[in-house]
Amino acid sequence: MKSHKRLLVLGILALAPACKRVEGAEPSRSQAQPQRPPAPVTVATAIERDVPVYLDQIGKNVAPEVVTIQPQVSGRITAIDVKDGATVKRGDLLFTIDPRPYRAQLESAEASMSRNAAELELARLEFGRVQALLRTDAISQQDHDSRRSAVAVSEAQLRLSRAAVDTAKLNLEYCYIRSPIDGRAGQRLVDLGNVVGPGAPGGLMVIQRLDPMYADFSIPENDLSSVQRAIASGQARVEVRLPDEPDQPRGGTLTFLDNAVQDGTGTVKLRATIKNTDWHFWPGRFVKVRLVLGTQNGAVLVPSTATQTSAKGLFVYVVKDDSTAELRPVTVGQRQGDLVAVAQGLKGGERVVTAGQLAVTPGGRVRSQP
Repeated sequence: MKSHKRLLVLGILALAPACKRVEGAEPSRSQAQPQRPPAPVTVATAIERDVPVYLDQIGKNVAPEVVTIQPQVSGRITAIDVKDGATVKRGDLLFTIDPRPYRAQLESAEASMSRNAAELELARLEFGRVQALLRTDAISQQDHDSRRSAVAVSEAQLRLSRAAVDTAKLNLEYCYIRSPIDGRAGQRLVDLGNVVGPGAPGGLMVIQRLDPMYADFSIPENDLSSVQRAIASGQARVEVRLPDEPDQPRGGTLTFLDNAVQDGTGTVKLRATIKNTDWHFWPGRFVKVRLVLGTQNGAVLVPSTATQTSAKGLFVYVVKDDSTAELRPVTVGQRQGDLVAVAQGLKGGERVVTAGQLAVTPGGRVRSQP
């Protein structure tokens, strides 16, 4: 019996160290669990700035003056004094129609005018003699009236001859076709020796004025009220840029607002006028038009890459003072270049994550890097 008790005590003493070893192993496993390192991110500070409120549309350049050169008289082209695509000034000679027939008509009209002038002079002399005879009753009243009528007829004939001379001079002047505007010539549509006349299809050439230049565009009818308010306050202005030169806008003036909304499209036509002394803009080319309606003061701006999209909407990660990230829902406004305006949810001076958002968890620590 005593030997059994001795064996039980020895067994208990042998198990005691093993139990201590098992109980001591639990704290070491919990201390060995690794902690998540701070996520490397790029951080930017939200700034406050006055920014424009605008509408972006696609427009098209239109020349302010487009003239189709048409002959006013019939004849054969005897000279072409302009090259295709040449720069022309008002009054430059373009084409010459054979002037010989019209010069002959002018000489004939001038001769007729000289004859009528001589006839009028003779009629006046005869009428003067008749007036003297009438006072002495040496001639009847009927002869007197006939002579007076002859003077009136001769005067009318002379006026008619003068009109014919003016017409002949005008026709002779029309033989020398000149540019009515400053601009750039297009491709000529006739060759030397062609016979042309008034109403020729297509004309002889098209000349377009390139300075200034129009930019025609349209806006939705829902934006019409804001545009009208901007025009009334004098704040409306226009910026026009080519599609391949987005960073080189040119200022313009809003010069036309249509008087009706277009049926079917629900849009309103507008026109801006821009200076184009260097012919930077070209008729028929599409352009980007920005209609600035006013200025938003103190807008909060962040890089556009800071905004992220979730099932609940847009948000940004705000870096707090303890280097932890806070998920902040925001409402954004218009883009301003590489920046975007935040209407709600953010204040100026707060720091936001602009790159590395995939590694960030709400409430997790972050590490800023360039």
